[in-house]
Amino acid sequence: MTIPPVPEVTYALSVKQPWAALLAHGVKCVEVRTWPASRRGRILIHASKVPDERPEAWKWVTTPELRLAAGLRGGVVGVGELTGCVAYKTAVAFEADAGRHLNAPDWYVETGLFGLTFRELRPVPFYAVPGNTFFFRVEGFPAHD
Repeated sequence: MTIPPVPEVTYALSVKQPWAALLAHGVKCVEVRTWPASRRGRILIHASKVPDERPEAWKWVTTPELRLAAGLRGGVVGVGELTGCVAYKTAVAFEADAGRHLNAPDWYVETGLFGLTFRELRPVPFYAVPGNTFFFRVEGFPAHD
């Protein structure tokens, strides 16, 4: 009797477009959240179904490849290694790291923000899967080495 392989289980983080594409393509390496994260390791980048319509987000989409990637919604578009979580306790600290997260200084909130830091980011072929808030499990994601 042959035992079927156990599907790989990994975690994803849902991000609005164009931020998901910018993250997957390594244009940005920090994803800003209002909550801290203790999770580390391989994380799938999921493009939510609802995009960020603000022009200041889309100004970073500067190539045809990024425009195409930013049009994908409702599935995994990239993968990277989540390496840490930076606490932005002041607007000055948030603005000082703008080159990594690409957010405007006025996005800072007085309660503070957190930057999830990534490395080894890369796009993967689109894989449709429903998103969720916070980190969520994705079972059976095909390996793309």
